[in-house]
Amino acid sequence: MKKALTIIGIGDDGCLSLTSRAMNAVAQAQVLIGGQRHLAFFPEFSGQRMALQNGIGEVIRQLPQLCAEQNVCVLASGDPLFFGVGSMVLKAVGTEHVDIVPHVSSMQWAFARIGQKWDDAAWISVHGRSREGFVTRLHRLRKVACLTDAENSPPVLAGEMLRLGQTGWRAWVCENLGGPNERIREFTLAALAACRDIGALNILILRRTDPDWRSPPALAFIHEDDFAKRMPKKGLITKREVRTLALGALRLRPDSVLWDIGAGSGSVSIEAALLAYEGRVYAIEVDPEGVEICRENIRAHGVDNVRVIAGRAPEALAALEAPEAVFIGGSQGSMREILAVCLERLRPGGRLVSTAITLENVGETYSALRERGLTPEVLLVNVSRGAPLAKYVRYEALNPVHIFTIERP
Repeated sequence: MKKALTIIGIGDDGCLSLTSRAMNAVAQAQVLIGGQRHLAFFPEFSGQRMALQNGIGEVIRQLPQLCAEQNVCVLASGDPLFFGVGSMVLKAVGTEHVDIVPHVSSMQWAFARIGQKWDDAAWISVHGRSREGFVTRLHRLRKVACLTDAENSPPVLAGEMLRLGQTGWRAWVCENLGGPNERIREFTLAALAACRDIGALNILILRRTDPDWRSPPALAFIHEDDFAKRMPKKGLITKREVRTLALGALRLRPDSVLWDIGAGSGSVSIEAALLAYEGRVYAIEVDPEGVEICRENIRAHGVDNVRVIAGRAPEALAALEAPEAVFIGGSQGSMREILAVCLERLRPGGRLVSTAITLENVGETYSALRERGLTPEVLLVNVSRGAPLAKYVRYEALNPVHIFTIERP
């Protein structure tokens, strides 16, 4: 059955690499839609032209009516279903009414131009998006193609990688792929961060320089000695055994949003950020020294999806987006108020985990939850670590910790 609308992928070389099927679809169309650059490739087209500019949403809304009356052809860069307009068109018109003639995607072009296979590569898009979490996602990747824009340009991304210690990479910038002004350049990260003549149409490819690199474990299990801490308050950091149990109870997904209340040195925030590498972590801390140490640890562990919030809970929570998970490691005597706000803002199916060491905090947390008609899962954790004693090994007990867990229906 003939489709009412055809989406044609097109490269920077215009009509030169289009198939006869694509050219025939344009020839039969009464309406041609695309960016100004794409429309300019068809100066002989005599039908109605519609430019996809700032008002792309308005054009998309008109598609069902246009297709009901005329043959419509939409021009899109590369593969229309790879970060292209294709998905929007399909949603507006319906899959059964759309024919798609893809072109080579920008990712395919880029890897072909640098002579590298890409079946083992990942992709990250910061085009028209926040770059928050970009470096965190790199922790588990060996080879990646990045779609960039003017604000999140290759030099800016390289600068962020250097700032957060991701230095073991080579970079290629592929500009104006497939067109007459195509340019392919290889960089060190330092050279790329300093480069000032990169065009707007580009793909950034990153590849690790260490051939023996292996992806880190899903749960980092970082020892507390690997974090900067408030001194002499060395004990005020969540020990890694407790941290592991708490993170397991939170059931974080890659795109989770977490509130870490009483973040302290940021140990929970950092490991949570590595688990929720496509999400965000809000580290709320009231102590000024703790705030700076938290920021120091975030830089040292190379995560960029943790936002440090300097302030006292629950007041500091008001402007934050609703979380799917909440960890309470400190309450400064405001546990009831914090729980009330967290349980109100927590998304359905979200989980709240709170730890308590003192009898007073244990009693306050449990009674506050019971007053709200909630029965928490309670875990008392007693951990003893082996410690040297002359030529022997003895056990050294850590403080017992209560872990309370609640899931919002």
